[in-house]
Amino acid sequence: MLLRQLEYLVALARERHFARAAAACHVSQPSLSAAIRKLERELDVPIVLRGRRFAGLTPEGERVLLWGHRILAERDALRHDLSTMRNNLSGTLRMGAIPTALTAASLLTTPFCERHPHVRVSLESLSSREITRRLAEFELDIAMTYLDGEALGSVRTASLYEERYLLLTPDDGELAERSVVRWAEVATLPLCLLAPQMRNRRIMDEIFAAAGAVVVPAIETDTVSALYAHVATHRWSSVIAHAWLHLFGVPDGMRVVRLENPAQTPRVGLVVADRTPEPVLARALLDVARGIDMRGIFDRLLHGYLSGPEVNDVGR
Repeated sequence: MLLRQLEYLVALARERHFARAAAACHVSQPSLSAAIRKLERELDVPIVLRGRRFAGLTPEGERVLLWGHRILAERDALRHDLSTMRNNLSGTLRMGAIPTALTAASLLTTPFCERHPHVRVSLESLSSREITRRLAEFELDIAMTYLDGEALGSVRTASLYEERYLLLTPDDGELAERSVVRWAEVATLPLCLLAPQMRNRRIMDEIFAAAGAVVVPAIETDTVSALYAHVATHRWSSVIAHAWLHLFGVPDGMRVVRLENPAQTPRVGLVVADRTPEPVLARALLDVARGIDMRGIFDRLLHGYLSGPEVNDVGR
């Protein structure tokens, strides 16, 4: 019964509502409440702050929740390990990705599913900070995120590509005919950029600051698709990562111009919690990633969109 009780607790912490948690677990609310009370008796600690509605977890409950995530993750790892022994990998790979890397995720997940047809992939768009937390709490198996600049916790990493930046601007824009532009020049344009809470934007703000510029966008958004929807109106320019060209390309009436290279180029890669045994499904995705040259794919795509005598300097 312990595993089921822990599943109920995890659902309750996620939903923050007894009825919704019960529905997610396909049981009645009284059954879920009784199971959690039984868990409290067995562990001899209060777990849930009770009132007229769910009010959160006690400090002891937060600790039980963390162990619950760990125990359930180990159970899933055991199942996956046994399925590997049967040469028939199955289960669900829980994968997170920063929004700016979602456009590249299909380069991994598609061949992964082709190689392991009985495995499902649950892919979530998450902030870099949320990815760090959820890996530590055993809520994710693997994630695509930035490898530099912010603490990732105790993880193993595998670099996939370096993020390169381009000015996306209308064909008739003042900088559209240039072969390369400076960051300080871009800061003077009417811009649409990602929002400051996103790591991509924080990286860009650091680059603008190093160039002696402060950027004040006309529009800020938390999705790449919304950014593209705005620049496609030809009223704004933007700074994009070259990996976005894989999905969105360049809208009609727009063009990309190379930006001068910053002092440091952010790396995007896969991260997995540093624990033994390594999650079987995460290891399987890492095996697939080793056979894919994402740097080469994106650099060739970038060369296809750029023109001019300095195109061969890209990536140096």
